[in-house]
Amino acid sequence: MSDAIRPQVVIVGAGFGGLAAADALARAPASVTIIDRHNHHCFQPLLYQVATAALASPDIAWPVRAILRRQENARVIMAEVTGVDVDARRVRTQTLSIPYDYLVLATGATHSYFGHDEWAPYAPGLKTVDDALEIRRRILLAFERAELSGDEHERRRLLTFVIVGGGPTGVEMAGAIAEVARQTLKSDFRRIDPQTARIVLVEAGPRILSGFPERLSRYAERTLTQMGVEVRTATMVTGCGPKGVSLADGSIESETIIWAAGVRASPAARWIGTDTDKAGRIKVNADLSVPGHPEIFAIGDTAVPADPGTPPIPGIAPAAKQMGRYVGQVIAARVAGQKEPGPFIYRHYLDLATIGRKSAVVRRGKLQLTGFLAWLFWGVAHIYFLIGVRNRFLVATNWLWDYITFQRGARVITERGA
Repeated sequence: MSDAIRPQVVIVGAGFGGLAAADALARAPASVTIIDRHNHHCFQPLLYQVATAALASPDIAWPVRAILRRQENARVIMAEVTGVDVDARRVRTQTLSIPYDYLVLATGATHSYFGHDEWAPYAPGLKTVDDALEIRRRILLAFERAELSGDEHERRRLLTFVIVGGGPTGVEMAGAIAEVARQTLKSDFRRIDPQTARIVLVEAGPRILSGFPERLSRYAERTLTQMGVEVRTATMVTGCGPKGVSLADGSIESETIIWAAGVRASPAARWIGTDTDKAGRIKVNADLSVPGHPEIFAIGDTAVPADPGTPPIPGIAPAAKQMGRYVGQVIAARVAGQKEPGPFIYRHYLDLATIGRKSAVVRRGKLQLTGFLAWLFWGVAHIYFLIGVRNRFLVATNWLWDYITFQRGARVITERGA
């Protein structure tokens, strides 16, 4: 069957969900088009290691074309989607208009500043490789500028790092920055002592890692405190600016603020004019299709169950992969004239977060692990899910070297956006 006759499936987004959907359609009698504004797929769970100089960006990012080169029914378009013509069934980009019979929206999420987007320039979030490189640049420049400063007050401000948000990303960033300051850089400067750096983790809720059992949350807070991180819970951030953060009960002067407090969905819902929740996620049916549009599906951070009795699906990579695989199977069954699978059922396997060297927390069902064993479990799980033998080898080798030497090999300061 020629490509012109085959059903056209368009997938917007080459993240975990989008790639899983494409893979599930590999043997389907359909033509698959994957659109993404980047040419690479990024392993987001390890972005914080790029931001803290433990890994280089190519270690956790792969060209989408290389990933899909053996899938004969798939093509890749690097473009930014600007809208969707639902009536004509066409996806619009700045240069192309692409027809579809089935559309999969896997566009992910971006940072949410809870109505204060003016904070964004002072408190970057961590969602893309560019974000990670910018945060790495700011962290390393803070030490360099402190070395040059002759004003003690200014030095203290430069060596204060504030992480807003006590979820897994915030906890991992706080622990990693503490290790950079206390171990990696401790002998690199002559006028400053990097070990005196102040790392503050601010969480509005009553405890960090609120999605984990309280026992694991307490362990994480205790471990961070032992690493020299100030953990401030039940503390609301009321402002971010060039001098630092404003809190409900005071302020912290800081040059480097990292935002890990919230996310909002992409503008995909506006493209198709459909209902959303407060975070902008598209409300979907039990088969992850958009109400009133059985040919359009939303997955990953873009979607939320329309049924209020169905619990939200967590915005994590395994969930996006499950949703992508399921939607791919639904579409494959339709185009082949076969029976479709039943409603989507999310299966939650584990929660895990690393805190620092030899420390992590893991929950798998009733099993709860902490410390070195959890750290090993975390490392093996992340290496397993990396794409390609080369990247698995590079990441494992870098981690082993860092563990033995306390060094981080990607401490290169680049120009903004480089």
